[in-house]
Amino acid sequence: MSQYVQIAAFEPDLAPNLGSLVRLGVCFNAPVHVIEPCGFPFSLKLLKTRALDYAEHADVHHHDSWDAFHANKPGRLVLLTTKGATDLWDFEFQHGDCLMVGRESAGVPEHVHDAVDGRVKIAMPGGGRSLNVAISAGIAVAEAHRQLRA
Repeated sequence: MSQYVQIAAFEPDLAPNLGSLVRLGVCFNAPVHVIEPCGFPFSLKLLKTRALDYAEHADVHHHDSWDAFHANKPGRLVLLTTKGATDLWDFEFQHGDCLMVGRESAGVPEHVHDAVDGRVKIAMPGGGRSLNVAISAGIAVAEAHRQLRA
C-alpha cells in the first residue's frame, strides 16, 4: 500500500488519543509526527502501552518543538480545526499532505494557524462543539484516501 498522507499531533494532552492516532497511522500507512511538549511524558514504552501491538509497526517521528517540526515540515500542512476555512469534503488533498490535529484542551496557537497551508473543518450537523482529535483525524485520513486512491 502506498503512502497517501501523514498525521501530526501538536502537543497532545492525552496519551490514549495519541495511541489511537498511532493505530490509525499503522492502518493507513501514514507516518505519525508527535510535536512536543506533550501533556504526558512521551516515551516508546508509553507508546507501546497506548497503541498496543500496533506500536511495533508504527512510523513515529518525535519532534522536540513546533519550531523543530516546522523547520523540516514533512509536506503541505493541513490543520483540522473548528475554525477551518474550507469544509473537509471540498478540500483537495495531495499526496504527502500532513494532517495536523491540535491539543485536545486548546487546539493550536495563532502562529501555528498562520503557518499551515490549509485549514479544514468537519461539518457537524448535530451541533456539537468539536470531535475527539483521533476521530477527526480518522475521518480526514479516510477522505484523503478516498480522493487519492489509484
